[in-house]
Amino acid sequence: MFSVLDRSRVREGHSAGEALRDTVALAREAEALGYHRFWVAEHHGVPGVAGAAPLVLATAVAGATERIRVGTGGVMLPNHRPFVVAEQFGVLAGLHPGRADLGLGRSVGFTNEVRRALGHDKEDAALERFGAQLAELRGWFDGTQSTYRGVRAVTAEGLRPPFFVLATGRGAGLAARAGLPLVIAAVRGEDELLRALDAYRADFRPSPGNPDPYVVLSGTVAVAGTTEEARRLLLPEAYASMWSRTRGVFPPLLPAEEVAGRTLGERERPLYEDALRGHVAGTEEEVAAELERLLSRTGADEYLVTTSTYDRAALVDSYRRLARLTGLAGRTGQ
Repeated sequence: MFSVLDRSRVREGHSAGEALRDTVALAREAEALGYHRFWVAEHHGVPGVAGAAPLVLATAVAGATERIRVGTGGVMLPNHRPFVVAEQFGVLAGLHPGRADLGLGRSVGFTNEVRRALGHDKEDAALERFGAQLAELRGWFDGTQSTYRGVRAVTAEGLRPPFFVLATGRGAGLAARAGLPLVIAAVRGEDELLRALDAYRADFRPSPGNPDPYVVLSGTVAVAGTTEEARRLLLPEAYASMWSRTRGVFPPLLPAEEVAGRTLGERERPLYEDALRGHVAGTEEEVAAELERLLSRTGADEYLVTTSTYDRAALVDSYRRLARLTGLAGRTGQ
C-alpha cells in the first residue's frame, strides 16, 4: 500500500499560497493514481514550507477530492491543546466522514525563536508529556477524559479516528504501548530501523481498532526515465537541507540546474552529500527492486512517500511512474 505526504514546499520565485494550491492539486493527482492516503504536515516559521495548519489544509484537500483518505502527518501535539485538536479534527471528520486520519508528532519548532513565538520550549516535546497529551486527546473522542468535568468536544464525540504516531527511537515504544500504528522514517540506518521495528512489534499492546502492529515507512521516492534524472530530483531538497543546517533557515527550493551549478564550501559539501543518501531513486525497474527489498526486510504495511523537488511536472511524473510500477494505476484505469 502506498500513500503520499506533501509538505507544501515553497519554490523559489513562488508564493506560499501557490505552494498550498499545488498541494491541493497534487492530492487530486494522487487520488486519480490510486494512492491510499494523502497527508499534509505542520511546520512553523519556515520560509520554505507553507504547511503551517495541517487540519485546515487537510480539510481543503478533502473538499477537493472524493475517495482518497486525508489526514495529517502530522499535527505536532505539543503546539496545541488536545481539546482544540479534537474539536478541529471532528470538523474535518464530520465534513468528510470515513476518510480522515489523525497523525501526531511531538516537534515544537525549528528554532528557539520559532518555539518562543509558539509559546513552547524543547521540554514541551518530552516523551512523557507527549504520552499524556495523546491519552487526553483520545479521551475527548471516546468519552474517557475526566480532567475537565462537564466539558465536551462536541464535534469529536463518538468518533473513532485512525490515530498514527510519528516517531523515532523511544517514540516507537510509546506507539507500541498505546496500541497505535507507527510512522517511521526509512532514511535512518537500516539496522537501527530494524531494531526499532522489532521492539515496536514485541511491545505492541492491542487497542480498540488496532489488534495488531501496523508500520508505515516514510521516505523519499524519486522515479524517472533514467537514474541520473531521478537523482536530479533529489538535489533541491538536499540543498535546502544543507542550507538549514549551516544557516538555521530552511529556504525555498531552487531549480535542480541551479543547485548543480553551485560551488559548495568545505562545511557544506558533506552535509549536502549526506542529505542525498538513504533515498529510493532511479528508473522504474531500479525503484521496484529497492522497494521490494526494503518492504520485505522491514515487513512494513505501507509506504508513505514524501518526495519534494522544484520541478512540479517532474514530481507528478515521478508519482505517476511509482503508481504504475506498484500496480496502483492499473487498479484505477490510469
